[in-house]
Amino acid sequence: MALLKKINQILLLLLVLTVCAILYNRVHQVPSALKNETVDLESPEEMEEEIPVVICAAAGRMGAAIAAISSIYSNTEANVLFYIVGLKTTIPHIRKWIENSKLKEIKFKVVEFNPMVLKGKIRQDASRPELLQPLNFVRFYLPLLIQKHEKVIYLDDDIIVQGDIQELYDTKLAPGHAAAFSDDCDLPSTHEMVRSVGMQNTYMGFLDYRKQAIRDLGISPSTCSFNPGVIVANMTEWKHQRITKQLEKWMQRNVEENLYSSTLGGGVATSPMLIVFHGKYSTINPMWHIRHLGWSPDTHYSEHFLQEAKLLHWNGRYKPWDYPSVHTDLWEHWFIPDPSGKFKLTRPDS
Repeated sequence: MALLKKINQILLLLLVLTVCAILYNRVHQVPSALKNETVDLESPEEMEEEIPVVICAAAGRMGAAIAAISSIYSNTEANVLFYIVGLKTTIPHIRKWIENSKLKEIKFKVVEFNPMVLKGKIRQDASRPELLQPLNFVRFYLPLLIQKHEKVIYLDDDIIVQGDIQELYDTKLAPGHAAAFSDDCDLPSTHEMVRSVGMQNTYMGFLDYRKQAIRDLGISPSTCSFNPGVIVANMTEWKHQRITKQLEKWMQRNVEENLYSSTLGGGVATSPMLIVFHGKYSTINPMWHIRHLGWSPDTHYSEHFLQEAKLLHWNGRYKPWDYPSVHTDLWEHWFIPDPSGKFKLTRPDS
């Protein structure tokens, strides 16, 4: 009897423990959907990689930046963050323009560029003074303006984008390359236009080979040049190679020795980049930089070719917001009028 009583006590204890375990599990039950899983509370948009796009907003041509931004935003579903760079005096205008138009939905940051960083680095040149404007050199200082991104797109303001900017962002940069550009010899379809308006597409057109410092570089004058109006940049490599310091060195040498000028191929911002990046850059799909639309008011591309282009660039004197210019309808399609009325298009009947 004593043994039977002891067995019953043990069974009762086990029953009590079982009931307690069941009650504990019910109170502290974890939903099966969360077991062994990490819960991501971010929205899909926040999870998506951000594409930083840098565009300058300069006084007198602010409508250009607006059209460029409008074209990019309208042709992509990507998570684009616009870095709009301006001088202190122009920032309120561009901010108001965006916030009072259909662009108010874009993600953007306004960044002030301090022109004092250029002191002593720009040689005065009267032939094309617009090329000496401080914002023309923003591309030299990308890591100082854009802090948190590994990869950045820089675009001149006189462009429109007809493709998905995600495709340009996906451009592959070779190991050790800090940037990707478009070669000036990369697209046979543009060669006829280049010849017809007398443009240069080699280093000879940008650097003064009469100067010993240029000849000492060992770069053949017939080397194909590139256009830095569209850049896909790797910020880690840029900083590691001290690209900004290298560019500043050549700017200072130009002040002292007049190694290049705006009377040559295309201005004072391209030449130091040609030197620093020679043989050390990746290439962009040619259709992502169809340029020279601003070199002559009389030379046109075919409509079919322009429709196939992913990005159009009015580099040169003849801008699509001014007159005369070519293919203005393609640019004006993306232009958004200035709510303040300060910026106006120049047209034959205006």
